[in-house]
Amino acid sequence: MTMQKMRILFSAFMIAAAAYALPAQAAEKLVTVTGQGTMSVAPDTAMIRIGVTSQGKTAKDASDSNAKQMTAVMTAIKNSGIAERDIRTSRLSLQPQYENKSGTTRLLGFRVTNQLTVTIRNIATLPAILDRAIAAGANEMSGIEFVVSEQSKLLDQARDAAIADAHRKATLYAKAAGAKLGRVVAIIEQGASAPPRPLAAMRAGAAAVPVAPGEQQLRATVSVSYELVP
Repeated sequence: MTMQKMRILFSAFMIAAAAYALPAQAAEKLVTVTGQGTMSVAPDTAMIRIGVTSQGKTAKDASDSNAKQMTAVMTAIKNSGIAERDIRTSRLSLQPQYENKSGTTRLLGFRVTNQLTVTIRNIATLPAILDRAIAAGANEMSGIEFVVSEQSKLLDQARDAAIADAHRKATLYAKAAGAKLGRVVAIIEQGASAPPRPLAAMRAGAAAVPVAPGEQQLRATVSVSYELVP
């Protein structure tokens, strides 16, 4: 092999080696940390699913009975200060009821279920609204869900806290490595959550049980990469 060819091969090898080393060198100049921010807040809105289940010998009997009771329940809810826009029908069903006995199927009647989803924007009024609805004829409640109405603004505060947490961690790592933090290279939001607080389904009784919405944890998590400078 001639000297010229050896010089060409050596030059090509050095270029390839340098290109391969660049990502590693660049990576060594970065520090990537995860920051978390949490906000504790009391829910200010409740959503209840409440309704009436009726039975009758015929479909008409069951439907008429249900309509009468449901009208009374809706009137009681509206009279409690709930706006029409916060009341919607979420379930309406008519089902035949059969009895199987000694291999014979007999039609017993029909069951009608009409359920409302009601948004209550003042949680303090929830027990009174439940009492009025039950007194008016509501006999089924499939659940209560507590939510925070202005989640976006509160999550933004959690995001600010997450960035501050990431900066604090990165500063510690940089100091330990004998370097300083430079500019931010990348920010990736890994998660921001504000899950509702569901309660177990319950059946309406003679009176509404006490309700405790508690607090929700609004959480944001970010991954931040910083440059390290001497």
